Amino acid sequence: MNFGGAVRINRFGLIVLACLILVILLYSYSSSQGGRPIPIIVVVDDDPLLHSAFIRSSKGDPVSTMTSGKVSLRALLAGAIHSAVQGGLEVVAVRKGQSGALDERMKGETKEGVKDSATQGDFRSHKVMYYGLRKAFPEVKVISEEHTETPRDLSGVAPANIVPSAEVIQHMVTDEQVEAEDVSIWIDPLDATKEYTENLVNYVTTMVGVAVRGKPILGVVHRPFSDETYWAVVGHGYSPNLAQDKREEKNNADNKGPLKLIVSRSHAGNVANYTKSILPGEKVEIISAAGAGYKVLEVMLSRADAYVHVTAIKKWDLCAGHALLSALGGSMVTLNGGDQDSGQDELIDFSGHTDPLNTRGILAYMDESSSMEKLKKIHVNQ
Repeated sequence: MNFGGAVRINRFGLIVLACLILVILLYSYSSSQGGRPIPIIVVVDDDPLLHSAFIRSSKGDPVSTMTSGKVSLRALLAGAIHSAVQGGLEVVAVRKGQSGALDERMKGETKEGVKDSATQGDFRSHKVMYYGLRKAFPEVKVISEEHTETPRDLSGVAPANIVPSAEVIQHMVTDEQVEAEDVSIWIDPLDATKEYTENLVNYVTTMVGVAVRGKPILGVVHRPFSDETYWAVVGHGYSPNLAQDKREEKNNADNKGPLKLIVSRSHAGNVANYTKSILPGEKVEIISAAGAGYKVLEVMLSRADAYVHVTAIKKWDLCAGHALLSALGGSMVTLNGGDQDSGQDELIDFSGHTDPLNTRGILAYMDESSSMEKLKKIHVNQ
């Protein structure tokens, strides 16, 4: 009998065994403390950036991105990006006829008489975004533009992937745990539906905005037809395509060019009339466009100085863009001059229990100026 033979140990088997032991120890510890088992995600990956990100964000626990009652902002960002991209795939597939007809349905009309409709693109995107986020973050409130009955079979809807990508790890430099009950996720499965039906797809976006205690702190705006994703988390980082050296130079940086205001296609004339009285003698260029997500991006990329909206608008149109602006030092405020007594701008409350309709219009901009202060005085007819 030969007892001197070599013993060969499988490295992968050791990693799996170590992970299983860790899961059992964490489960046993949680149960002994009278709490619920801690849900964890074990990542087996050779990317050192991925490993270091989990260590930095969880301060000692390299495998946990979510604990009971709390949620990681990095996990929320990863889930929001995945959700927006998956919704975008559905939007593109329907528009290109790969998933049936558009099947446009009228929901009503806006005050300006513009049709408010939904398509199969809206509904299919809503399904993967809304239920994917609900499955990934069951303790968090999710609000969507579309309201459909729960499909009988959700087995085909996968939870949003909350494992951060290499880009998120590199550019979201710090993480934070927040109380799940304080979080509200506002999603727009298809922004600019009217233009989507007209095949003006450059205006179309899918959006996810995250608010904590009513304040927007995380935003994702995805352009599905060009496969571009923009994201930011206030105080923690933003996507490289929003970096200062990637933005276009401002046309009016030396005050020689006109003030560029981007507005909705349905009320460009109204804004032009307002600005003539509020900014007499100033050169103003009105840019007509569609989709709140698209217009906020134009401001952030310095193709417009401000986005002005003078009628009611829903919060799922605003939350993501609001967070993006805030993360890069910009602002989004309501019109009517804000709080005249305190001199403070009036902000929008994105708490999950609030009315989804904002009736006071908005002004979104990157840089404070005397022109922005004057534009805040526009009166909105509710």
